[in-house]
Amino acid sequence: MRHESRPVRRSTRPPRRRDRRGRGVRGALAPVGVPLHRTRGEAFDDLVLDAVDEIEEHWGESVEALGRLEFAVEDVPGNEPDLEFAPGVVLDRGVPLGRLFRDGLADIAQPVIVVYRRPIEARAVDEDDRADLVFMVVVDLAAEFLGRDLDDFDDAD
Repeated sequence: MRHESRPVRRSTRPPRRRDRRGRGVRGALAPVGVPLHRTRGEAFDDLVLDAVDEIEEHWGESVEALGRLEFAVEDVPGNEPDLEFAPGVVLDRGVPLGRLFRDGLADIAQPVIVVYRRPIEARAVDEDDRADLVFMVVVDLAAEFLGRDLDDFDDAD
């Protein structure tokens, strides 16, 4: 059985606001743009950018090489077999937390570090732990891309 679609008619009257039982107009609890209105994905993106900023601060001489590197966030890793043996993968108990794609991705020609949001959030106890995990993954993969030792990052403090 085939369903016919029909055009949606636009009303000429203004949209109604509900004022049920005199309690006031219903609306968002917080206006768009305030921190309360940020999604978990947006907050996670900020953590990745904060980690990148800190790397650039510590490894300033490598800023040119870091400039060629793209950073991306995906919700979950793809279903690829034998990821634990692939180069450029940060794993926790067999689950990838991040990955370095030296040759880029389908739509990005330059090297990309991808951080996987849901596996990191599942392992984090609180917001500080989540920030630490994101930082650890980004620094580990950036160090691998730059050919640097993680001890170099600690020595830069």
